Amino acid sequence: LRQGSLRSMLRALGSAAKKAFGRTSKHAKGAQKRSMGGGSYDKMPGNVPLEIGVALLVGVGGGMWVRNWTQNDIKDWAPSAKNPWKDEMSSKPNTKGGAKPAEPKASPSDTAAFDSWVIKMKNSSPSDPKDSDDFKYITFTEVPPFTAAHKSLMSKVLTPALFEQLKNKVSSKGFTFSNAIQCGVLKPHLGVGATAGDEECFELFKDLYYPIVQGWHKFDPYTQTHKSDLNPENLTFTRSQQVLFDKYVVSTRVRAARNISGYALPCGANPKERNGVELVLKEAFAAFDGELKGKYYPLGALSKSDEDMLQSNGFLFQKPGPAQLLAVAGAARDWPNNRGIFHNDSKTALAWCNEEDHCRIISMQNGGDVWSVFARFCKISDTIKEAAESNGAKLMFSDRLGFLGTCPSNLGTGLRASVMIKLPELNKDPLALEKICDEFDLQPRGSSGEHSAAVGGKWDVSNKQRIGFTEVQLVQKMIDGITKIIAMEEELAAANAG
Repeated sequence: LRQGSLRSMLRALGSAAKKAFGRTSKHAKGAQKRSMGGGSYDKMPGNVPLEIGVALLVGVGGGMWVRNWTQNDIKDWAPSAKNPWKDEMSSKPNTKGGAKPAEPKASPSDTAAFDSWVIKMKNSSPSDPKDSDDFKYITFTEVPPFTAAHKSLMSKVLTPALFEQLKNKVSSKGFTFSNAIQCGVLKPHLGVGATAGDEECFELFKDLYYPIVQGWHKFDPYTQTHKSDLNPENLTFTRSQQVLFDKYVVSTRVRAARNISGYALPCGANPKERNGVELVLKEAFAAFDGELKGKYYPLGALSKSDEDMLQSNGFLFQKPGPAQLLAVAGAARDWPNNRGIFHNDSKTALAWCNEEDHCRIISMQNGGDVWSVFARFCKISDTIKEAAESNGAKLMFSDRLGFLGTCPSNLGTGLRASVMIKLPELNKDPLALEKICDEFDLQPRGSSGEHSAAVGGKWDVSNKQRIGFTEVQLVQKMIDGITKIIAMEEELAAANAG
């Protein structure tokens, strides 16, 4: 349409709307004066029909676009009849504008039946030697009647035949198969749904754990083995890379869990074993020297000032809530006894005692000196290993599964190496950042989860993998990936500046 014809059409549309809705130019003029603080608007009445016409055209057209966009979005995520939950367990990121497929929900009747079954199991369960005043284990005599809401890998793996095969097996420390699956049975939202109570469990219940490991890590412990490399000299990280990293990286962190062989894990430990673990770790902390020298804070004996200090630094961990894995699996019994926190004087080394695992170790510092952070992490791990060996023990380690721990999601290296990095240019295109990260098996996290931009352009980028690669290999992947990310960031900045 020519400009004059379009203008005439819009005026006609506006005039019709004005008659329909009773809006006169006088009303418009008065409203405009009230909202704008008065003034002269002598020319305004003649333009009102045109403005109304434009508004209606934009409103109707925009409404139709939103309707079509919404319907297409719903259509994209509508489950197929052949496989209604095909996306539920997918590891591929969703790139359809942030929409997520609806999670399966159990029907009210299925939920009621399941709840009744749990009550029956609770009421018929014999006492467990590990029971405490604040927690009771359940003995499952029947395969759980999982509902559509149960999404854990355990619930997918546990067939009636496998349940019959494993239900009566008990480790030498008294951890039962029912203990192992309790968290996933009672809490449908969990992703893994199983825990280990001691290192023997990984052999005793391997027909449950191994398929879970396969599903979670894409690693086959039946045929593959895991190796460790905690020598920071094997990393390639040049001085020029460090200078570049310091320009963009706000902070660097490396963390993993370590557990002492011969002691039950937190989900299966009794007070005596929990105390034994704490004594071994306190010996290790006392042996820290140089930059690692620091102080251990027993969680049950914190002063108000110490609690405030640990809280303000983000070092304090709390008793798990009733919906969390640790509470449902029995790891929070007798809280806060024999739990504690260590940090060095410069607050670049942190260790948690008897939380999810025997010891969670964290090396961290401001800036991008990845080599120094990893070297410190290795020294912490080696010192804990030496302390265990001096007590006639060792760290839990398997040639097939690597470092062992409470949750099958943290096997192998159990390592998460991460940087907080400023990326103002790539922050404008999160999907481009994800594509680069995928090349190096890295996971970028924005302020609102996957596929979202980060407030201030600060991203958390870490390794995705845990098992099947050594610690050095995983940290090297992060270094190489961040190097490429920074190069892309600088290319975009130069292009935009030009």
